Amino acid sequence: MAVPVSTSSPATTAAPTRSYAGPMVLMTTLFFLFGAVTNFNDVLMPYLKDVCQLTDLQSSLVQSAFFGAYFLMSLPAGRVLEKLGFKRGIVLGLLVMALGALLFVPAANSRTFALFLLALSLLGAGITLLQVAANPYVSVLGPARTAASRVSIVGVANGLGGTISPLIGGLILFGGSTVLKAQLAALPLEQRLTQEATLVKPLYLGLALFLAVLSALFFLVRLPEIESIPAEEEAATAEASGFAGRRSALDFRHLALGVAAIFAYVGVEVGLGSFLIRYGESQGIKELSGFTQQLVRSLSLATGWAGALFGHAPEPIDTNSGFTKAVGAVLVSSYWFGLMVGRIIGIPLLSRFNARKLLVGVCAAGTLFVLASIFNHGETALWLVVLCGVCNSIMWPVIFPLAITGLGRFTKQGSSYLIMAIVGGAIIPPLMGFVATHGGGLRVAFILPALCYAYLLYYAVSGYRVR
Repeated sequence: MAVPVSTSSPATTAAPTRSYAGPMVLMTTLFFLFGAVTNFNDVLMPYLKDVCQLTDLQSSLVQSAFFGAYFLMSLPAGRVLEKLGFKRGIVLGLLVMALGALLFVPAANSRTFALFLLALSLLGAGITLLQVAANPYVSVLGPARTAASRVSIVGVANGLGGTISPLIGGLILFGGSTVLKAQLAALPLEQRLTQEATLVKPLYLGLALFLAVLSALFFLVRLPEIESIPAEEEAATAEASGFAGRRSALDFRHLALGVAAIFAYVGVEVGLGSFLIRYGESQGIKELSGFTQQLVRSLSLATGWAGALFGHAPEPIDTNSGFTKAVGAVLVSSYWFGLMVGRIIGIPLLSRFNARKLLVGVCAAGTLFVLASIFNHGETALWLVVLCGVCNSIMWPVIFPLAITGLGRFTKQGSSYLIMAIVGGAIIPPLMGFVATHGGGLRVAFILPALCYAYLLYYAVSGYRVR
């Protein structure tokens, strides 16, 4: 998911003489963490599907529990921050996340899916609080003229975290030595599942420790007061006639359609990443292409050290047995890597070319890629989905400004509705899971992402118009 960009204006006062390098490093780490924790769910879904013996629909509740927090916690988070302040709000958000990470231990010990969902809900709630608190700080950690570059830096860090975490997770959860796999395969089903469930514990214990240390650092570091960001004033009196009869941001048609567009964008982005591994398994790929084999080998060797940090030493991913979950984790990582690269390339492109026309292009490409994937088989079908990551890269930074154009005094309210629309990541994956379980398999379920892209194309062509 793309990083929400604060709609507040950077400080217009003179730049402070002190250096904000330390706080900026912490904020960049925070956004890296957002991406890593969020995209790790794409690996966690198929892992819990096996460990807890779930259907596709049940496993999709992983994303519902996590992204549902954006909808449920967005408004309460604002009230919490008003009471505690932004610095203490960040500390609280990190501690809530740490509690969620710790809950993975009893959840893994008992293999209780409901506990896993509760843990994910707490992680999502903590991230929601952090997102609301962190974005304004990025704008004030330095001179106003470099605010855009700081937003770009944390956005790239977010994408980098989201690219690395599925790869590392795939190595640890789906890797392992040949001997270990053979030993697990020889165990009775319940014993094997119990042993596999323990693999997730070191990851989330390490995450909890890291979050606790990070919360202590934020508590100790000096951050600028949020009041250094000036509040947006209501529209000028001359504009008042344009708002006659409008009592809410939703009275603006382009904003209401924009909320649906953000819902569809986040839903399709999360849905494709969530089901990519399961989609690969459904293809029945017995032999990988030379390109895919080389990619998997290179990345597994480059990141194998990460497994050793958590007490595991997985062998390089087996590329001779066709498609496996470990291979799928590499493709998930490639999907998010495409989004990150597209975001980097998009920075100069969006400044040189018409942003809306670029949005038309990527939405049309996304629609065609998913439809082509549905009618293809094997690796071709998978790589067409991976390419959608590049299409998703510029959607948030284009749709968001289009949706709030001309809202005047309703701009803040419209922005809050757009943030709440992130709940699309909690709803589209379960719908895909329902169709996959009850409506004809994953190939049919992928019609939903195609429809999402088609709606986004409509918004880019016509729905954005201010009326």
